[in-house]
Amino acid sequence: MLKKFFSAIVRYIKETDKLLLLCCISLSGFSTLLIYSLYKNGEIGRLNTLLVQPAMAVCGVVAAVILSKIDYHIMAKMWKWHTIFCYGLMLLVFPFGVQRVEWVDDRNWLPIPFLGINFQPSELLKISFIITFAYHLYKVKDHLNDFKQLVLLCLHGAMPCAIIHLQGDDGTVLVMAVIFASMLFVAGLSWKYILPVLGVIPPAAIIAWKFLLDDDKKGRILAVFTPELADPSVTWQQQRGLIAIGNGGVWGKGIFMETGQFRYVPEVYNDFIFTYIGETVGFIGCIAVLAALCFLCIKILHNAQRAQDTLGKYICVGVFSMMAIQIIINIGMCLSILPVIGVTLPFLSAGGTSTGTLYLGIGIVLSVYMHSGKNRLFG
Repeated sequence: MLKKFFSAIVRYIKETDKLLLLCCISLSGFSTLLIYSLYKNGEIGRLNTLLVQPAMAVCGVVAAVILSKIDYHIMAKMWKWHTIFCYGLMLLVFPFGVQRVEWVDDRNWLPIPFLGINFQPSELLKISFIITFAYHLYKVKDHLNDFKQLVLLCLHGAMPCAIIHLQGDDGTVLVMAVIFASMLFVAGLSWKYILPVLGVIPPAAIIAWKFLLDDDKKGRILAVFTPELADPSVTWQQQRGLIAIGNGGVWGKGIFMETGQFRYVPEVYNDFIFTYIGETVGFIGCIAVLAALCFLCIKILHNAQRAQDTLGKYICVGVFSMMAIQIIINIGMCLSILPVIGVTLPFLSAGGTSTGTLYLGIGIVLSVYMHSGKNRLFG
C-alpha cells in the first residue's frame, strides 16, 4: 500500500507542472516564516492568525492536486453547480455578513461557526467566474463580436462586480473587472468596440469622481498625487510603509530582528506584507520576491500558450490576470504609487480565504497543463 502511494506521488510529479507548484509552495513557506516572525515580536496577537496561513497552504496544495486531476472541461460543464453555490454564499453576506472593525465600508465576510474565523465568498467567486466566463467565451467564440453576444458577455461580467460593489469591496471589483477585460481581449474582441470604450474612460472617470466616489476613496486617490495636501490619517499607513522599506536598506534587518527594531505599519501582515519584506530582507529580498512572482505569472501564461484548446487558454489567462493585477496593485500601494484599496499580495499576505482560493486557481491551471494532451485538437 505504501509503495503504491509513493509511486502515485512520483507519477504525479512527472505529469504535473512541478515548477509552478513548487513556486507557490515556496512563496507560502516564506509567508509563514514572515508571519511567524511578526507573531514572535508581538505584532500579531492571535495564534490562529499564525496557524491559518500554513494550514490553508497545505489544504490549498491538496485541493490544487485534486483539481488538477479533474479535466477542466468537466469543471466548465459543471458551471451551474459552482455558480449557484458561490452566488448563494455572496447573497448570504447581506443578512449575515460581518465587517472588519477598521474597514467601516467593507462588509463582505461570512463568519464560520465554532471556528472563530471569517470567510470571504468573493474570493471563491473569482475562481468560479474564471471557469464560467471562459466556458461562455468558448461557446460563443465564433460570434464573439456579434452585438447580442457581446451584451450577454458584458452582463456576465457586470453581475459579480455589482454584487461585490454593494458589499463595499471595490478592490475586488477592480480585480474582477481586469479578469473580465483580459479574457475578453484575448478571446478576440474587435477594436471597433475597444476604441470607443477607451474613449469613454476619461468622461466616465470624471462622472465617477463627482457622483460615485465618497470622500474616503477620493482622499486615498489624492494621497498618491498630493500627499502633502492629503489628510494625514489617509497617508500615514503608506508613509509608514515607505519608512519600513527604507529601513531595510540593501540586505534588510533580518527576519528575526529584535522586538522594537521594526517600524510599525498597520495591516503589515496582510495588505502591507511587502513593506515588511523590504524591512526584513532588504532590496535584494524584494527583488527575489518580485522575481518569484514574475516567474509564477510567466509559467501561467506559458500554460495558456501550450493549452490545446481555447477553453484552457481562457482559463489560464483569467488566473494570470487575477494574479498579475493583485501583484501590481498591492506593490503599488506599498510604494505609494497607487491608492490603498485593500488587495492582498498573492501567496504572501496573511489570509486563509485568499491563500486557499489562489491554490484553487493554480489547481485549474494545472488541470489545463495535465489535460492538454497531444491528441486534443486546438479549439
